[in-house]
Amino acid sequence: MFEIYCLYRLLYSRKGTEMGTKQNGVAIRFIDLFCGIGGFRFAAEQVFSKYGLPSKCVFSSDIDSYAREAYKANFGEYPFGDITQIDENDIPDHDILFAGFPCQPFSIIGNGKGFDDTRGTLFFDIARILATKRPKGFILENVKQLIGHNKGKTLKKILQVLRDELGYTVYYKSLNALDYGLPQKRERVIIVGFYEPMVFQFPLKQTNYVPLSEILEKKVDKKYYASDYIREKRWAEHTPAVSPSIWHENKAGHISSYPFSCALRAGASYNYLLVDGKRRLTPREMLRLQGFPDTFKIAVTESQTRKQAGNAVPVNIVRAVFESFLPILLDDMNKVNLQPKDSTYQIALAHILREHNDRFQQIPSLANG
Repeated sequence: MFEIYCLYRLLYSRKGTEMGTKQNGVAIRFIDLFCGIGGFRFAAEQVFSKYGLPSKCVFSSDIDSYAREAYKANFGEYPFGDITQIDENDIPDHDILFAGFPCQPFSIIGNGKGFDDTRGTLFFDIARILATKRPKGFILENVKQLIGHNKGKTLKKILQVLRDELGYTVYYKSLNALDYGLPQKRERVIIVGFYEPMVFQFPLKQTNYVPLSEILEKKVDKKYYASDYIREKRWAEHTPAVSPSIWHENKAGHISSYPFSCALRAGASYNYLLVDGKRRLTPREMLRLQGFPDTFKIAVTESQTRKQAGNAVPVNIVRAVFESFLPILLDDMNKVNLQPKDSTYQIALAHILREHNDRFQQIPSLANG
């Protein structure tokens, strides 16, 4: 295993995963756990590029081989596999940890077990990496059901470990992709942490989202159309108020339609969502609904791409959260590294504060930035 990892690290260094030029600041390093097809990375690199910040993904990992193929096609790197088989000491040092991890029950036995209670879950792998590598911050993502999972005990345990055991300042909130520019009602819990005390504000909701007309493809192959029987049955039961719309059939068989999509689901029925009650979404449309750019290269089968899109984190949510988190990170890096006023970090921080002045007025360390 160690020899394979050394080869992997060598390939990483040769492939050139660094964005931008170092200028007066070193690249901000991040790792991408449970990376899937790269939703976190697309979001982060968009923000880094926007503010001219050098960045470098120093490690990525996902257990799904098809996801790794898609990731490689888009980033030029083949992620490492099962994170449970990787020693945390072998993971490169990094400033930020990104992870969209599965929701799993913990064995909560009495009180005070803390970190050990999470053994056997994938959150434990995040925790052991945080404990060993001590990145400045992290952004985690999970399904909205995490908040009420096991009567709230799962989230309580996660927060206990992050705050009490690992010493991070942590905030969490359920965010909807519909509020951040995407025509998809998809709620996700976002957990943000920083290694020192901080005041963090989640991004404000946006008033508009991209219309479906800009998401839907103009020419669609006949194979995406539902059978005459399904189309006639849907239209006999439902009359839409708007068009274009995406029709949703719930588990009880009730049909509704909206000028946006209900949440994409990896394991949903093939006809779970129909455009105007007639056809299924194409893989490209599903990726667009998740915020992936059209430059995203589809490298695997359609069935796998649909599954990947259904599992992905909405790029727009991560981008909005990271843009709110980044000033705190830059402010800390400026202080720790005593960056000159014309440094990359200082220039980027000033840019963000000018652009989002109202958002950061209540954060003392940034209000006068």
